[in-house]
Amino acid sequence: MNIKRLRQAEKEFLNRYPGGFEHPEMLELAKKHKKDKLTNLARDYFAKKNFSDPHEIVASMVKLVAQSTMVSLFEKPKFRDMATSLTPREKEIFSRALKDLLYGKEQKGFEALLSELANRKMAKWTLMTVFKYYFRPEVEVFVKPSTAKLVISSLELDLVYKPRPSWEFYAAYRDIINDIKSKVDITLSPSNAAFCGFLMMALDEEMMR
Repeated sequence: MNIKRLRQAEKEFLNRYPGGFEHPEMLELAKKHKKDKLTNLARDYFAKKNFSDPHEIVASMVKLVAQSTMVSLFEKPKFRDMATSLTPREKEIFSRALKDLLYGKEQKGFEALLSELANRKMAKWTLMTVFKYYFRPEVEVFVKPSTAKLVISSLELDLVYKPRPSWEFYAAYRDIINDIKSKVDITLSPSNAAFCGFLMMALDEEMMR
């Protein structure tokens, strides 16, 4: 990892936004993303007891995607239409995959969800990671392709991005992001999405100079 570039990005970002994500401009930006609201919704929607009703779980997945500011406007209606067309048996499969993903059998759940979305040509990094991220935003990562590619390239990480989601990439990228954030000021990481936002803004500006 290019630690020198990371330190420079940290320095310049904090010079521009003293207090990091406590700076007024950053606080205003955070309001638009409604992270706290969506985390509370995700934890309420996907409480263990709710998985006894696959139909409701799938409906809740649609609701969360619809409210997320990180999923594109193009993907939202496609996901909604796909979800509403599922048979009861298919909803059970989606529900079980999400439960595994959130409650311990991570790789199994990830790969099951990936398989179902891939069968419907919707295996996007955003849809694969949005539920896990909102459920545990301090640990999990939301993989936005443009940000991931920029971070890997700029910080010279030993990681290869591929458009098709994979558990191997997700687990490695999550570990790296959690390691990197431990090396910079704590005000830059109120959540992992915010930390990746810092990396995107700071590294992109540095590369453009």
